[in-house]
Amino acid sequence: MSGSFGRIVPVIMAGGKGTRLWPISRSSRPKQFLSLAGDESLFQQTLQRVSNSEIFAAPVIITNTEYRFLVAEQAQEIGVDLGAILLEPVARNTSAAMYAAAKYLEHSGSDDKLIYTLASDHHIIESGAYHNAVNEAAKCASEGYLVTFGIDPTEPATGYGYIEKGEALECGGFKVAQFVEKPDLENAERLVAGGAHLWNSGSFLYDRDVLLSECEELAPEVAAAVAPAVEKATIDLDFVRLDEANFAKAPDISIDYAIFEKTARAAVVPAAIQWSDLGSWDAVWKSGDQDEAGNVAVGDVLLSETKNSLVYSETGQVTVNGLSDVAVVVSEDAIFVGSLDKTQQVGNLVKVLKNDERTAPLTETHRTCYRPWGGYSSLAMGERFQVKRLFVKPGKQLSLQKHHHRSEHWVVVRGTAEVTVDDKVQMLGENQSVYIPQGAVHRLANHGKILLELIEVQTGSYLGEDDIVRLEDEFGRT
Repeated sequence: MSGSFGRIVPVIMAGGKGTRLWPISRSSRPKQFLSLAGDESLFQQTLQRVSNSEIFAAPVIITNTEYRFLVAEQAQEIGVDLGAILLEPVARNTSAAMYAAAKYLEHSGSDDKLIYTLASDHHIIESGAYHNAVNEAAKCASEGYLVTFGIDPTEPATGYGYIEKGEALECGGFKVAQFVEKPDLENAERLVAGGAHLWNSGSFLYDRDVLLSECEELAPEVAAAVAPAVEKATIDLDFVRLDEANFAKAPDISIDYAIFEKTARAAVVPAAIQWSDLGSWDAVWKSGDQDEAGNVAVGDVLLSETKNSLVYSETGQVTVNGLSDVAVVVSEDAIFVGSLDKTQQVGNLVKVLKNDERTAPLTETHRTCYRPWGGYSSLAMGERFQVKRLFVKPGKQLSLQKHHHRSEHWVVVRGTAEVTVDDKVQMLGENQSVYIPQGAVHRLANHGKILLELIEVQTGSYLGEDDIVRLEDEFGRT
């Protein structure tokens, strides 16, 4: 498909915080890493769409420190080798991220010049139309255009930006006449009726050198900050850490504002594909497998006299009776109920929750937290005690660590644990336990072939996660 212009380098943006699908999506595990439209996460589905090595080079991922192990592990789970994982020290929007990736590829000496930048959290049905659109975009990019993908609108959506098609190009695209901000309903209806406007998908394909030169000319503040951040980047395990002092100087501006709305090289390729940015729960409902009554049910759900609704349960039985056009979303520790057509307001509700000290944690972490070695679920918490369920993947181990303010009791409920306490190493099977005194140097490892599960009881004056002193750690967190 790639023709004479060589392979295309996918650059996948995977750093978003995902507040609009609360309470399932939270800042510690946002929507790109969740399975919202199939068995794999949206990030994994994105990787699979660009996994044909005859067309695409190994993907480059742009994310942040918090998500680095999620990115690496989810790619490993589906057997996709990554070209690099770039870590942004601070969030600076898409212009800094895309310039950083292009500059990194230039520094690495890659012979593949075309870059395909795509979001990690969009739902796209891979089809012949999808591959045709990528091929046409690559042709246009090889002629020096900065190409964005436009989606034929199926409704007057107010949650998307629009692109007006201009002069037709021989490569199959159109020059961009103008970009239109997210419109109100009246203007959205007018744009869709006119037939000259497409939804802005937020995906781009371009020649690396063209993007670099256009950014240096049209957004010099971005280039001046990010170029030295790439030059002074450091290697940390399998990750590339961009220099924070320089990167933080970059303006917080999107690629649309910084370059695409200013350049004379902007082009759009219409993509006749099934696409959704899954930016709200009603978008999840529209993309879901609806029953005869128009309902989408996920998890343990019973519906009675209910229609045109989304009911999503992450835990526990949910029963809905006699309602229409609603979203009911149940996580381990929070519930959202609202009108389906108003779920785009969830992001604003999250801001309110985040500003309240009592509810702020509900916007940040789940009751179940994931770590490079596995993770833990908080089962009960009170004054001076906490009970957790730990799960450790086969072949993984926690850091060698100690705690200043708490002691711990571990009870193995599944698998076999290797436990180190100071200078003693012992193996524990199911129904066996061990006590970890306050201040003792300890480690937990799973050398078996099945998931290791334990119940951990913490007692002490302070039980926060920051009371961990790591002495050795295979994930570079000391």
